[in-house]
Order: sequence, then C-alpha cells, then structure tokens
Amino acid sequence: MSLITVRTEGLYCEPGNFYIDPWQSVEMALVTHAHADHAHAGSSRYIATQVSEGVLRKRLGDQIDLQGVQYGEKLKLGNTWVSFHSAGHVLGSAQIRVEHQNEVWVISGDYKRNTDPTAEPFEVVPCDTFITEATFGLPIYNWETGAETVRQIYEWWQSDSDRASILFCYAFGKAQRVLAELTQFTDRPVYVHGAIETLNEVYRAQGVQMLETIPTSEMPRDYTYAGDLVLSPPSGHRSTWMKRFKHPQTAFASGWMAVRGARRRRGYERGFVLSDHADWQGLINTILQTGAKTVYVTHGQNEVLARYLREVYQLNALPLKTLFEGEGDI
Repeated sequence: MSLITVRTEGLYCEPGNFYIDPWQSVEMALVTHAHADHAHAGSSRYIATQVSEGVLRKRLGDQIDLQGVQYGEKLKLGNTWVSFHSAGHVLGSAQIRVEHQNEVWVISGDYKRNTDPTAEPFEVVPCDTFITEATFGLPIYNWETGAETVRQIYEWWQSDSDRASILFCYAFGKAQRVLAELTQFTDRPVYVHGAIETLNEVYRAQGVQMLETIPTSEMPRDYTYAGDLVLSPPSGHRSTWMKRFKHPQTAFASGWMAVRGARRRRGYERGFVLSDHADWQGLINTILQTGAKTVYVTHGQNEVLARYLREVYQLNALPLKTLFEGEGDI
C-alpha cells in the first residue's frame, strides 16, 4: 500500500491520518504554502511552517486552528514522523517529509532552485519516493537569475519618465521578490495595488528587506504616476482600478512569458520571464538529487516529465492527477 494516496479530498496519509494540501475541508491539513491551490479554508486543524503563519491567517482567517513549526522540526503524527523543509518557492514554503516503517516520502508542493531574497533556500531531502510538481516541465523553460530579470524590469521602468510603468505580477511571492531585488538598483518608492500591500506587511514582519511601497488607494485621484513603477496583481488588468492611469506602459512578470506569443495574448506590452517554480533543469536536478527511485509527477507537464524520467533515467516515474494549478495564483 502506498504511504500517500489520492482521495476525493486530496493527498492522504493513512498511517498518520492527515492530508497534505487538501482541496476540500478535512480534519487535519498539513499545508506546504499559502497559495490558493494549496491552502483551502474550512479544515478543522492546520500545520504549516511558523514563517508562513502570517500569510495563511491573512488568506484563511485569523481564527483558524494553526500549529506553526520550525523547518526540520519532527512531529509524531499517528504512526508517522513528519517534518517540514524549505521549498524555496515563496515565504514559508515547505516540502513535507513523511517517514513510516523505514520508508520516506517527500511531498514537494511547489519549489524553485533559483536564489530569492524573500524565500528560504531550497533544501534537498533524500527520500525513497518524491512527489514533484511539473508546472514548467518542458526544456523550453530555462530561467535567468532573478537579479538579472529584475535588472531588466528596472531598465524598462527607467525608459519612460512620462508615463506610469505598471508591472502585473502575482500578489503573493512574485511582487515581494521584485520589490526585494529592486533594492540593488534604487531606493525610490513603488506604488502598489492593495492586494499586494496587505502581503507586503507580512513579509516586512518577517524581516524581508524591500523597497518602500505606497498603496495607490492613498494617492489623490489626479496624481499622474509619471515615471513611477506600480505593481498590480493580474486581476487589476482591464479593471476599474486601471482608470486612474493615463496611457501607462504595461508588462507582466511570469514564467509563462517564456512562451512566444503569451504576452500578446494576455494584452501586455512587455513580458519578463520570472518564475517562483523550478525550470526544466531545476526539476531534473532536484529529482536526481533526492535519490528517489519512485517519482510521482503532479500538475503542469506531468506526462512529459514522467516519460522523460522513465526513458532517460530509468526511474519509476508516474503522472499523478491532482487539483494543483501551479503558477496561477493572483
């Protein structure tokens, strides 16, 4: 019998009687990180990293029954030992290691291998079975460093002093990463949509250094934003919120910008390739480094990656159907 199985509610561990990132309400939910496809409201109890507690309470409610744990801290749950290890994805993100009768599984959640000043570095956790994402599981996805991509964003911003420069990016993780990387180039404040500012406060409380931010809601309606950088979640695009800007230049920061034509289809003038997920080589390297002989591949290009692992590395690699979505959180 598999240690982790897929049920209607999500990934279930019977010896421990808990779910990992369930997509329905359950009695006990272990949460890898606070993105919407991994953290759902309504469960009776939650366990997650202490670092992620602030974002989880913002998103699931301040009154949730949440136990925060340190990275590497071992918990006895039923007949299993469980620990959380950094995934490098966003603030507080974790892989979850489950040990039962000398068998070790690691459920990675979402992860990345590139350096990020707003997230703890990824930790390789040896295991027998590894559950990996495959959001960007194709060889066309090959990331530059975040510092290099944000340098390009800074140069784009500086290229037009007459208009607002609006960068659309996911409110949790991506926006804070941009704000932190920009400290290498400037100390100018950045204007932000309210959905981003709410999460900025959580990051600052954890000691993350970012540029000063000013919510657009605090500015006069006739303020021009000429030469200013503004960050917004994708939901702000083509919304009434946009009416305060006169003929801005627009861009989108996402791993999807690596696909030819994606920028035009989404209606942005520029695209910057910046992802909080592992690229193709990052996925391959991570899987091999764990030493796992069995690999389950979830959301994204799971069929492609599983087949590649079988054919090239002779691993027991299989696609695993879940409701996780990858890079789509707003």
